[in-house]
Amino acid sequence: MSATTISRNATSSNAPIGATPRVRLRITRRGRRVVGAGVTLLVAGVVGGVLLAGPGAQASDTAGSASFEYVTVDGGDTLWQVASEIAPTKDPRDVISDIVRLNNLGSTEVAVGQSLAVPAQYSN
Repeated sequence: MSATTISRNATSSNAPIGATPRVRLRITRRGRRVVGAGVTLLVAGVVGGVLLAGPGAQASDTAGSASFEYVTVDGGDTLWQVASEIAPTKDPRDVISDIVRLNNLGSTEVAVGQSLAVPAQYSN
């Protein structure tokens, strides 16, 4: 009996003859950072584009119909007392919040003789 020798390539695998070998992709830490930064920039660009292309503010020809009256602060009055007097059935904290917002006050402190705009819903 004669021995037949079959030579195989060192890179041979279980793949059929003539098939291209699979190459495993290895990515380094730096490569992962670059890919991550690229994906982050892509997502940020899409989100920014959506936000910039969204509907903007609409201007109109009509003026707002905010109606209010004025109340003058007496000596010793606090904003809590003013709120309780102009809207006794409402929560004073809500009334104070509305007065501070309407008058653009930096705090809830008021001075004697100060004129405060009060929403008309509270002055009736």
